[in-house]
Amino acid sequence: MSHGDLNVNRTAPLRATRAHSWIVGTRRPAAPSVRLFCLPYAGGGASTYAAWPSLFPDDVEVCPVELPGRLTRWSENAFEQAEPLVEALATALAGELDVPYALFGHSMGALLAFELARALRRRGADEPRVLFVSGGPAPQLRRRLQQIHDQPDDVVMARLRELGAVPEDVYAEPELLELLMPTIRADFSVVETYVHRPEPPLGCPVVAFAGTEDREVPPDQVASWHEQTTGGFTRHVLPGDHFFLHSARPELLDTVRAALTATAGRPPGAAGARPTW
Repeated sequence: MSHGDLNVNRTAPLRATRAHSWIVGTRRPAAPSVRLFCLPYAGGGASTYAAWPSLFPDDVEVCPVELPGRLTRWSENAFEQAEPLVEALATALAGELDVPYALFGHSMGALLAFELARALRRRGADEPRVLFVSGGPAPQLRRRLQQIHDQPDDVVMARLRELGAVPEDVYAEPELLELLMPTIRADFSVVETYVHRPEPPLGCPVVAFAGTEDREVPPDQVASWHEQTTGGFTRHVLPGDHFFLHSARPELLDTVRAALTATAGRPPGAAGARPTW
């Protein structure tokens, strides 16, 4: 949740959805060569990626994922644990895997994208062409921050302020914050109650992004993603704080587009270059 991405505008017209409302679409190519499923950070929604479809080639279908409890799914309860959330999403995407796909996630979304890749593999699906993990620590690392999902509201809001996650004018609207708090707490719970269960490394390339000024997830925590793949690893450190996803978007998308182009036509799970970080 950041930079106005609060997903609470109930008067906004609903956008076309598919995959049982898990995908919010703005452009659907007739014959995509790859689908890029994009998962949001805590408190964020599909609108995080609203501008992305127009910034990719015509054969790349950007599929922003809408989790329960946000704008187009406001009436649904947000998930509080990663495992049932990922399993529900994997089920919803079953009909969307008829073409090669890639996964992108930022912060909480990075964790969900990783677990989604493993859940789909367990179900017999191909691995993603590329797994993009942005602003998220490697899943095997212990979380260093204090758990706040079950703490008083003022503790939760202090963390949000520290992250710069909410525009300051929102704090002056207690009714709005009260509406947001259940989803915010649920998302923090997804991350804070997560338990990493070792499985064989993925065979797809993993491309990781870190922010130079990210105090929540320092670049060294992002570097450890190399342990989760045998398919090649690269790390890109971009200027900005935890929300470099927005401030460094041109550089980030240049890298995403290049990685998708470099892996075009590659068999799913094929071994890549030696890990570099």
